[in-house]
Amino acid sequence: MTDQAAAPSDTDTDTAAEPCAVPAADLWDSIDALWTWLDRDQPVGGREGLLLRMLKLSEEVGEVAEAVIGATGQNPRKGVSHTWEDVQGELCDVVITALVALRTLTPDTREVFTRHLAHVRKRSLGPDQ
Repeated sequence: MTDQAAAPSDTDTDTAAEPCAVPAADLWDSIDALWTWLDRDQPVGGREGLLLRMLKLSEEVGEVAEAVIGATGQNPRKGVSHTWEDVQGELCDVVITALVALRTLTPDTREVFTRHLAHVRKRSLGPDQ
């Protein structure tokens, strides 16, 4: 894929990939902090709030699709409206949202994710990888 210069979307200009000052080692602290912040100000709680948190993933995935369509100019009405950096930012939003959703289900987010990643790696790459 080549990067095409384009004006950012007029509906979502803050999603372009930007350098992050948070070291990877602080990923889980950041996820906990975001979860705490969202949980504290959650307008809908209980089971419904949990389901809405999971549905947020669908919204973020839709934003990836919108950015890809915009980066490739597939909407004839809008033309090229996004960059591949916008796509990168939207993919990061999906990952963050998924990890916060996982944190909503369990406080052992790091352990659950690490265990599952090891399982997928072994299943996909074989036991010697």
